[in-house]
Amino acid sequence: MPGPSALSRRKSIARFWGVIPISLAIVLFAVRACVHVPAVDRMVAAPSLADDPPKSEARTATLWVPRGGPMIIGFQSTGPARLTVASRDSRGSGVVKQLRLFVDAGPLPIRFAGPPNARLMWSPPGRRGDMEYLPSSSLSPEPPETARFSNPGTNIADGVIALLLLLVLVGSLLMLARRRLAAVPRSTWIAFGAVLVVALLARLIGLGDQGQTWDEDVNWASGRNYITNVLALDFSDRAWIWNYEHPPVMKLLDGIGAQLADGFGPARALSALWVSLGCALLVPIGGRLFRLRVGVIAALIAALLPPLVAHGQVVGHESPTVLWWSLGVLLSLGVHDRLPEDNRRAALRSIILRMVAVGAVVGIAVSSRFVNGLLGPLCVLIILVRAPAAWRRDTLKWIAIAAVTAVVVFVAVWPRMWSHPIQHLNESLKKLKGLHSEEPFLGKLTNVPGPHYFLVYLFATAPAGVLFAFAGGVARVIKVRSVSLWIVVAWLAFPLLVSAWPVRQDGVRYVMPCLLAGALLAAVGIDWLATVLEKRTRLAFPALGGLVALYLAITLARTYPYYLDYFGEHVGGAGGVQKRRMLETAWWGEGLDRAIAYVNAHAPQNAAIEPECVQPGHLTWYRQDLWANITRSPPAADYIVWYSPATMPCTVPATFHQVFAVTHDGADLVRVYAKRP
Repeated sequence: MPGPSALSRRKSIARFWGVIPISLAIVLFAVRACVHVPAVDRMVAAPSLADDPPKSEARTATLWVPRGGPMIIGFQSTGPARLTVASRDSRGSGVVKQLRLFVDAGPLPIRFAGPPNARLMWSPPGRRGDMEYLPSSSLSPEPPETARFSNPGTNIADGVIALLLLLVLVGSLLMLARRRLAAVPRSTWIAFGAVLVVALLARLIGLGDQGQTWDEDVNWASGRNYITNVLALDFSDRAWIWNYEHPPVMKLLDGIGAQLADGFGPARALSALWVSLGCALLVPIGGRLFRLRVGVIAALIAALLPPLVAHGQVVGHESPTVLWWSLGVLLSLGVHDRLPEDNRRAALRSIILRMVAVGAVVGIAVSSRFVNGLLGPLCVLIILVRAPAAWRRDTLKWIAIAAVTAVVVFVAVWPRMWSHPIQHLNESLKKLKGLHSEEPFLGKLTNVPGPHYFLVYLFATAPAGVLFAFAGGVARVIKVRSVSLWIVVAWLAFPLLVSAWPVRQDGVRYVMPCLLAGALLAAVGIDWLATVLEKRTRLAFPALGGLVALYLAITLARTYPYYLDYFGEHVGGAGGVQKRRMLETAWWGEGLDRAIAYVNAHAPQNAAIEPECVQPGHLTWYRQDLWANITRSPPAADYIVWYSPATMPCTVPATFHQVFAVTHDGADLVRVYAKRP
């Protein structure tokens, strides 16, 4: 037991490390307040007009439009305001007042008359979804003929400051856990780092080559807005209405990257990091449940699984979900680690602190996606079955601490919950209950598939080799029936409870944690086989591990870059499931960018385009002159782009012929038709 001087020294260190992150955060917020210039303040004063709103300040500026085409521009204002762009006005006050107009690329004069606390907003040509706060970098106080812009479309200072704040938070948490981390064997750290590198490389190579996907616009834009709100310490209701049907944590994390570029690249790179960390955490998880080599091979399988690679390249809710489930399971496994047997009060204090940590992770997980609430019961189960008999009754009582912590964290990180929480929560859930469009499932088109929907997709999107190893793991569960194996089975089962929700769609998106548990069971199967073979050769496990890694690497190379459309060999690949209308292919916009690029490169000036054969239509960013000749009549068009021909109805007149197509593993993703000369 440490003496008084040691305890005093520890308390001093704790106070010291508590002051540092708070001081750094204050400094970063102060720097941001000094360097940030709101878009309205970037404008210069202009003479008022007779019909301007009363008590308004008139300002003008030049807006840089990065691409030509349809644009939405507007404002948020608590008082009467007026925005004038291209001789068109938007007037009023409230949540968002906007103008929809067609613009040319380049400098564009705008005028705004309103209160100084108003916010300018837009959706520039090339993006849709929730409107974005107009960055001051896209404005110049000079007239169009002399205007100059530096990194238009970005908030680089905000992105850097937000990233530093995140590093301060993560560093503080690591410092609190420093003793637990110091006890981790060096071999585990080396394996964790190696898998993390492999996972990152698998996602960063070809990052975004699949093209823009369906939800990225809205996630990216709302995330950028949320980061701006946090740095401005703006927690008003009107500042958190963007994409309010989903909780904010994923958007906050990837919103850091959204500040750094006028594009999805940095945000996608952050998504890759969250998924990679979640995969790498299988190393210590497998080591605790079984042995280190099981954790290593499980993490390697997860790192190279096509669905996990696919969603690590998208600005979406799936990437942090993988991280939170891995972290929650790992912390739950360690709740009863190294408790002092001779000091029950100190042991209880340790358990309570660890319960708080588990509850915080569950709260953050739910704040990333509602269905992550299923992580909570799994953590409770793990904590109870791993508790020593002498601690089980006390543990059952202290689980309430984790539950309360989860609720507190959920409310704390989502400012919409700070006022009218029940009303705002109901609004979010109500918006999520709407059925999506029909998709093929087992030979028919439906938007209400059966409860076996996710099981079918998990089977179809698992590489055949991994599925074989998984079967070995299941056989091991049946034969051995150890607590560790049943924990993995529970991990596989709990996410599938989402099947009780009537909205079942988009493949494995809602059951991503099942892939982690599946990778663990596959690793158990490989370890079992290696144990049998090691009677003949000591190299059995390295050989099997290398063979699995090579197989998955070849699978990724063969599937590149459309991992979203991966299906295993046992169901005939993407082409096989599309031909039988078994499952959904070409569902999120993958490959559409190549078809649009072909039209932009080959269509003559002012050619007519028919847009009705593309869903999602908001991803069709044609050349500027082509937007002026959009036609709803196929015979009047010069080009027709048909996305997802297997499921999307489209009438192509006989006067057209196919000039371009994007195919993947035998599946028809998108076709381009041109009128015959």
